[in-house]
Amino acid sequence: MNLTVVWHDVECSGYREDVGLWRELAGALGPGEAVLDVGAGTGRVTLDLAARGVPVVALDADADLLAELQRRADGLPVETVCADARAFALPGRRFGLIIVPMQTLQLLDGPVGRAHFLRRAREHVAPGGLVAAALADALDSFDGELDGTPEPDRAEIDGVQYTSRPLAVVDEGGRAAIHRLREIIGPDGARSESHDVIRLDRVDERQVAAEAREFGFRALPARRIPATEVYVGSTVVLLGA
Repeated sequence: MNLTVVWHDVECSGYREDVGLWRELAGALGPGEAVLDVGAGTGRVTLDLAARGVPVVALDADADLLAELQRRADGLPVETVCADARAFALPGRRFGLIIVPMQTLQLLDGPVGRAHFLRRAREHVAPGGLVAAALADALDSFDGELDGTPEPDRAEIDGVQYTSRPLAVVDEGGRAAIHRLREIIGPDGARSESHDVIRLDRVDERQVAAEAREFGFRALPARRIPATEVYVGSTVVLLGA
């Protein structure tokens, strides 16, 4: 399996705490009305909604992840679009619900990147529709070395063990850099390691709401997904069109 797909699944697919909210929001749509899932990856949310009969357009900038998503969809009402969230264009398409799960909004390189996304989202959300975007809570409280927590993400595929261990969250001013050690152990015990860094913009719901007003959105009461022993909590910003 493609390593991009493997590491995405190892580090992201186990998160389920937000799924109930996406189901709830999608359940308010009319029959046959589609959801746009921004940053869909291998389909953690897309496939869950599609399995319940909700048509989903899955958008991601990584073609490998989308190819795996399409393979897994296997007849479900899923369409994939490979594009950057800041520059996508689906002529003539409008969605009653645009979701941006799992801190994807914080991967857009600051206010300018978010503005590009919000402009695109405003052009693609239906009148009366909703944009829902998750933001990681409490990044500040994780600055510095992580004292053995949270637990590493693990998976075994075809006898190969994959482990992704969070090492530190480093303050980079407007961003928090999450450092991980990735380890692969083969069936013969051969071991390899690599270092990965993901940078999340530091932004809160008030700032996103203010930025969104510039594009004609109105802020609705946010929803919150509580933290667990493994995952930080999230604030889901709701923007009405």
